[in-house]
Amino acid sequence: MPESGQTTTQGHIPTTPVAAVRRAGLLVTLVLGGLTAVPPLSMDMYLPALPEVTESLRSPAATVQLTLTACLAGMALGQLVVGPMSDKWGRRRPLLIGMIVYVIATAVCAFAPTVELLVAFRLLQGLAGAAGIVIARAVVRDLYDGVEMARFFSTLMLISGVAPIIAPLIGGEILRITDWRGVFHVLAVIGVLLTVVVWKFLAETLPPERRHAGGVGEALRTMRGLLADRVFTGYMLAGGLAFAALFAYISASPFVVQEIYGASPQTFSLLFGLNSIGLVAVGQINGKLLVGRVSLDKALGLGLSVILLASVALVLMTSGVFGKVGLAPIAAGLFVLMAAMGLAMPNTNAQALMRTPHAAGSASALLGTSSFLIGAVASPLVGIAGEATAVPMAVVQLACAIASLGCFLGMCRPWQSRAAAAEGSA
Repeated sequence: MPESGQTTTQGHIPTTPVAAVRRAGLLVTLVLGGLTAVPPLSMDMYLPALPEVTESLRSPAATVQLTLTACLAGMALGQLVVGPMSDKWGRRRPLLIGMIVYVIATAVCAFAPTVELLVAFRLLQGLAGAAGIVIARAVVRDLYDGVEMARFFSTLMLISGVAPIIAPLIGGEILRITDWRGVFHVLAVIGVLLTVVVWKFLAETLPPERRHAGGVGEALRTMRGLLADRVFTGYMLAGGLAFAALFAYISASPFVVQEIYGASPQTFSLLFGLNSIGLVAVGQINGKLLVGRVSLDKALGLGLSVILLASVALVLMTSGVFGKVGLAPIAAGLFVLMAAMGLAMPNTNAQALMRTPHAAGSASALLGTSSFLIGAVASPLVGIAGEATAVPMAVVQLACAIASLGCFLGMCRPWQSRAAAAEGSA
């Protein structure tokens, strides 16, 4: 059957935008991967510059830290706005508007004379940058279904997963030749290039007949309807809580690895890079080997179970049950936990979006916002017992892992979907 919105002529390939985008293959993958890489680049390239910003703008470190919080909050809230917009007006227009605003906000950040202005435009930068995350996921839902969608999400992870690894390195190299404002100049150039590529090569993937005609009220009703779907909400919470365990690692690992276990900054960077490579590699195993051979729920259940086991091991090691434990076992536990995210993250997205072809933008917005918000709540808890113990990090990860697996089993009830599939094939 032709895809929605397509017309075919016998003996010819469909020539609609959706078919054309799918045929573009690698180019579309790179474009969507670049869009999902914008948020980590915006956050992590800037990290090495924080001390210099504090000195340059003569502001307290706590105030400068608000520039990170503002960007993160903007990315979380922006998805709730852009997602429904893309269901109403299509994918291209909100995406291009978002990218143009991102470039303008980033350019203003580069010339900001005060920290207050920098905070304000970092918030706007995050709000606009959210368009890339939420619409990239919605475009994938427009183009693919089932195992194809899960494979594509795994491929996107290969591209976007590299961004957190290289972003601090790029930021550090920029600071070798210029000041902190140069980081925003580079981000603005990246934004311009992505905007041009989207404008030239990414066709509209949501036909007019599949768009929502309503305004804000309709968008809110759509989101309420999505949240009323127990299974969708289960996948959303399972993915968000797994992501919170990842956030706990990102927040605590510099202090745990360097301050508690005495590793050098170079060793920390090496371990952080290895863990990110593990996540990307397992994501590729998921997309290339598992998807299509085992059900998405089985792969997801395996990933969540491994995260839970790694969290239990980390709690036992950090709390002294096995005596004094060195850095190597802790690093191994963190590596296993991070790598298992390569099974959890693409499969929760795929399973949730498979239920929402009628509102992919709104569903993508809820998935992204919930992950950011749950992660933002979990992150401060890792330092609740002070700087002399890694137990809070491990406990937060364990709590998130238990809750994530509980939501998956209790709300998604994967055995019911398997039973229904078996009945249908009988």
